[in-house]
Amino acid sequence: MRAEVERALGPIHHTAPVAGGCISEAYRVNTADGPVFLKHHPRAPAAMFAAEADGLRALRAAADDALRIPAVLAMDGAGDGARWIALEWLEPGPRGPGFGERLGRGLEALHRGGSGGWGWKRANFIGALAQRNEPADTWAAFWRDRRLIPQLELARAAGCDAGPAREWDRLFDRLPELLAPAEEDGPSLLHGDLWGGNVLSAAGEPALIDPAVYRGHREADLAMAELFGGFDARFHAAYREAWPLLPGYAEARRPIYQLYYLLVHVNLFGGGYGAQTAATLRRALAAAG
Repeated sequence: MRAEVERALGPIHHTAPVAGGCISEAYRVNTADGPVFLKHHPRAPAAMFAAEADGLRALRAAADDALRIPAVLAMDGAGDGARWIALEWLEPGPRGPGFGERLGRGLEALHRGGSGGWGWKRANFIGALAQRNEPADTWAAFWRDRRLIPQLELARAAGCDAGPAREWDRLFDRLPELLAPAEEDGPSLLHGDLWGGNVLSAAGEPALIDPAVYRGHREADLAMAELFGGFDARFHAAYREAWPLLPGYAEARRPIYQLYYLLVHVNLFGGGYGAQTAATLRRALAAAG
């Protein structure tokens, strides 16, 4: 692998492992042009790094200067079979003044970037799990068929209890009504996995990494940001000031969006998240009336 990296980036002067690779090995690689962030996974799922590169390029183009998104420098040349990816090194540092506000405004700018319908041009991954992105005519159909049902079926196949089938069926029947406001907002370019660990301070500036990109309802990113914490009140206020949310988000749509990420956690980390998923399902149904 060192020979492949050197062919792409030039001679390597030093390599050191760093934090940041949950499912891959991560390194700081020093080259003549400066440090590079390298991720390596010898048994990476087919297309994992190619999909990550595609998502980072899309975010970088849409964010412009509003957020730092690492540039893709190289992969191992195997395309969808790539085993490593080299990214721009983002120098870590304390969060600068107004970090939360700049992150909120930057996310709003990102959500307004690009064009297209619900979905994405290719499948990709959330963590190590496949994420389907075939376009759909409506947001409710996309969220049901590309997000909730695949993860729910995976959880059931593993024997994890994520709530009674009759309650899921009730929710699926109501989705066109409950998610109708998304059609008013229209599709946005989403990070897709916006938890606190995927937000960095790059020399004080807000930066995003490890996306699961697609075009969806902007509130899905916000719901994930609220699920596990790590985003301060100034972030949320700045986003809502720049682009106010439509009525009904907190009561009805937020739990529906959080169900997807909870199911992902059930499938990645086991049934301990099943009870939280079932409780969130009940909350979504209670809001539906």
